[in-house]
Amino acid sequence: MQMRRQFGRAALAVALAGFLLAAATASGHAILVESNPAANSKIHGPTVAVRLKFNSRIDGSRSRLTLFRPDGTSGELKIQEQSTPDSLASEATGLKPGSHRIHWQVLAADGHITRGDISFTVTEN
Repeated sequence: MQMRRQFGRAALAVALAGFLLAAATASGHAILVESNPAANSKIHGPTVAVRLKFNSRIDGSRSRLTLFRPDGTSGELKIQEQSTPDSLASEATGLKPGSHRIHWQVLAADGHITRGDISFTVTEN
């Protein structure tokens, strides 16, 4: 009986340690919590301010924003100096009507890289 209790406690400790390790690993990734343009939104061009806010500090100098245009071309967006450590800002210019996508890649302060996409549509005025 004593042996079963010790085994049960050890198993519980291992399970708890695994859970805590998984939670710590997941929290290291920068998660997008807010964006402008918003995902799947319709906006007026030809210029739009791009703002991305994350749940953690990110390294702006090692992050990337790429704009994919309706004609299949793409270009890197210049990231402005960070106003807060959890955000990125840029400006997309010369946008023509149609479906666009911003691909973002950020480096969290703890070294984890996270990527994602924001699709939006530019409408005619």
